[in-house]
This record gives sequence, C-alpha cells and structure tokens, in this order.
Amino acid sequence: MNVSPFDDPRLTAMGLITEVHAGLAARMNPVFQAAGLSWIDFETLIRLSRSPEHRLRMTDLATQTGLSTSGVTRVVDRLERENFVARMACPTDRRASYAVLTDEGRRRLAEVLPRHLADIDACYTNLLDEGERAAFLSALRKMRAVVRPGATAGASAARECTAQA
Repeated sequence: MNVSPFDDPRLTAMGLITEVHAGLAARMNPVFQAAGLSWIDFETLIRLSRSPEHRLRMTDLATQTGLSTSGVTRVVDRLERENFVARMACPTDRRASYAVLTDEGRRRLAEVLPRHLADIDACYTNLLDEGERAAFLSALRKMRAVVRPGATAGASAARECTAQA
C-alpha cells in the first residue's frame, strides 16, 4: 500500500471522530445552556441519575467524567448551589463522600431530556439501523475500555453507606 503519511486512513478515522464530536457538542450545547447547564453539568447529572441510588463516590464521579478530583469538586459545588446535587458523607468511611442527585436535579434532567433525545435521534438513532447501532456501540465500548478504562467506576460497586439525604 503506497499511502503518504497524510493520507493514512487512521488519520481519516480520527478526523471523523473529532468532527463528529465537535458537531454533536455544537448541536447539543445550546440545549444544555438553555436549561442553565454546561455539558459537564449535564454529564454529571446524567451519570448520577443512572447510578444505583442516584449517587456516586466523588472519586468515582471524577473518574467517570474524566475530571480531576478538584475539577469534580468545582462541578459538584456549582450543582449543589443550584440544588441539583447534594453531598453525603459516608458514616463508615470518613474519607469518602458521595454526590447524590436531588429531586430538583431530576426535574432539571426531565426538562432537558426530551430535546436531548430528539437531537440524539436526529444525529444517531434515526441514521443507523439496529445492526449498525449494535455494532457502533460495541466498537465504542472497545475503544472506551482502552482510552477511558474507569468510565464506569463505581457503577456497580457495593454500597457500604446508606442514603441519608
């Protein structure tokens, strides 16, 4: 195969991934902003909503979102001021604290989700048939396992603390 380094199909694949990500962000950010949320605010709330008991250890939330511990603390501080998230200390482990989705946080997600899901349908679901979607999800999970192995940290971990909020 006589391909110049700039014509390498691997570069094309990465370019497409970058373009799709930028396009999705441009399309979806206005929906989040209209609801008073940033992309990472939404990501944090949706991850909490999909977690057991709607909560995650702060360290697991940082790992799942790809934020540093100080970065996730700032996001949770902001969401806590909006009453979308509450913090819960673990009575059996003083080092651990949890971010817990509040009723107000669930309400805000419920406001955003119809438009967000419509965007997902327009940009993904309606473009691919069932087999393509299954193959695409499988490929994404394989890639995520390499580049973000902690993306599901704490999602199925045993819960030693009970909800107190």
